[in-house]
Amino acid sequence: MFDLLVTLIPALPLTAVLLNGLLGTRYSHEVAHRLGWGSVAVSFLCAIVVFADTLKTGVAQEVTVYTWIFGGDLTINLAFLIDPLTCIMLLVVTGVGFLIHLYSVGYMHGERGFTRFFTYMNLFMVSMLLLVMGNNYLVLFIGWEGVGLCSYLLIGYYYDRVSAAKAATKAFVVNRIGDAGFLLAIFLVFVNFNTLDYTQVFAQAGKLSTETATAIAICLLIGAIGKSAQIPLYTWLPDAMEGPTPVSALIHAATMVTAGVYMIVRNHVLYDMAPVAMTTVAWVGGLTALFAATIGLVQNDIKRVLAYSTVSQLGYMFLACGIGAYAAAIFHLMTHAFFKALLFLSAGSVIHALSGEQDIRKMGGLKAKIPWTHSLFLVGTLAIAGIFPLAGFWSKDEIMAHAFTHHYYALYAIAVLGAFLTSFYMFRLTYLTFYGQSRVDHHVAEHIHESPTVMIGPLVVLAVLSVIGGFPGVPPEEGWFHHFLRPATTGVGEEHSAGLGLVVALMSAATVIALMGWGLAHYLYSVRPEAAQRWAAGAPRAYQTLLNKYYVDEIYDLLVVKPTKRLGMLCDWFDRTVIDGMVLGVWRVTQSGSAFSTGFEKYVIYGLINIMGYANHLSARSWRKLQSGMVHHYAAMIVAGLFILVHLILVWWTGSSVIGLALR
Repeated sequence: MFDLLVTLIPALPLTAVLLNGLLGTRYSHEVAHRLGWGSVAVSFLCAIVVFADTLKTGVAQEVTVYTWIFGGDLTINLAFLIDPLTCIMLLVVTGVGFLIHLYSVGYMHGERGFTRFFTYMNLFMVSMLLLVMGNNYLVLFIGWEGVGLCSYLLIGYYYDRVSAAKAATKAFVVNRIGDAGFLLAIFLVFVNFNTLDYTQVFAQAGKLSTETATAIAICLLIGAIGKSAQIPLYTWLPDAMEGPTPVSALIHAATMVTAGVYMIVRNHVLYDMAPVAMTTVAWVGGLTALFAATIGLVQNDIKRVLAYSTVSQLGYMFLACGIGAYAAAIFHLMTHAFFKALLFLSAGSVIHALSGEQDIRKMGGLKAKIPWTHSLFLVGTLAIAGIFPLAGFWSKDEIMAHAFTHHYYALYAIAVLGAFLTSFYMFRLTYLTFYGQSRVDHHVAEHIHESPTVMIGPLVVLAVLSVIGGFPGVPPEEGWFHHFLRPATTGVGEEHSAGLGLVVALMSAATVIALMGWGLAHYLYSVRPEAAQRWAAGAPRAYQTLLNKYYVDEIYDLLVVKPTKRLGMLCDWFDRTVIDGMVLGVWRVTQSGSAFSTGFEKYVIYGLINIMGYANHLSARSWRKLQSGMVHHYAAMIVAGLFILVHLILVWWTGSSVIGLALR
């Protein structure tokens, strides 16, 4: 029964993908969305039962679906590892995923491609579940690439918009950089262990030298940096806000972008053997947390503020991993999923009420007009700011306390400054959106309305989780959550714990810092709004630098994109001039060194070269028609191919054809 439930968790969304993808045009949108969220809901129920069983037994279990690859010494199964870390990730992915799917029914109502949207969303769920459930690196990599593909498809959901198409391409290309490092890590693991199964790799990890462990850990980190949008590969995530808001909530806030954090925690045995890699992880996370927070201070798009907030919060998770606080990293991953999904979906409710408007300079005074959305957004803001006793207080402040008690004072200072800035820009966003004088266009103001129940309902559930979601981690570093995860996350940084009193004192100090950020935002954007304008006018260069995101995209364009395009143009010139010229030179040699008497021979050779290229192009176009995309066509070709293969074997074996044998 346990094995069946585990298998059903990814199988149910996969069934919805096949039904909606292949038959979605034959039934109504009502059936399509019920298949979409219903399959995820049942997966969530299965995940709860699996979690309860693991909690009861306390034993990690492996479930093998089938043997996938075998040959020589290599055997790779499509198999799942169910341990405390997997269970937490399953509950987050399926639970938050279900709420976002349900919200999408109202938000995406009336959109073209409604069924396509739920097909992509369910495909993402399948990929993410494979990523967190796999018991080996290859299954992890299949899920890893699957979520990347779904991110591309969903960012570019409005494919007729140039900005969306470019953002999708940017996300896909930037993630490929990280994936190259991830592949190198997998190759190094196989070379050194002759297996890709987690259990065997971690059991034999002690035989690795420090240098080899560091190389594997750094390559894994490169993959994590790309997927989790850390410095320097973070630029794709803010642009990913071109996708629909439920996509931003599910993929680019609550689940996919946390894949890098999960991967590092899953491989903590290797990282514990590589102090240099651990330090690198911590500093990448700390600098990203601060860097992204400074950019979020002045952004004017409601979703982009939340996007940079996501990058910053992911930085805190990386910082936790780098200092050995693996359980705290997963704890913050979980609570962040609650309040960041709440914030994104509440932002979607604002956008829905304002007929698509996302510029906070054109908002204001919305508290009375959409009171439910205002209240729920405020809960999310309090949670992410780390105000006691909401979820962010217990998880984010625990990370900062851990950094201080384990003597990472520089990282602690960076984290504290980032927490202050987080509180400031989130309350700035709240005040500019919901308070003060209305700056809404009067045509839009006439149609402002609260979102329907199907959208508000999931927000209420997420708000409750944002309030109580931190209590499993009480007391800090010793709560039920940490004890449950300990078998899967015990690392070098958790061998000893500071006194509870000191940890609580540090967390309380962090709350004071968050309150200071709130107070400054209240003064600048509620009490004296003209003061904020004076500050910006008083430091125009700094303000423009932050508004333009430190010009990182422009620098990348100058140093990477444009040189790559020029290289492509050079290759084209090389092909047309050098390669064609070499062919002409060979022709002249074959003519016993005789020069062209006229230009006629030269044009003949050029013509032959181009004719050969064009003929190859036409041939490729003809063969391409075989790829019709129709499953029954492929099935027919497979049957025909099998018949031909059997026929050839019989001819070779008996000297007679199938038809000849039949006539006998």
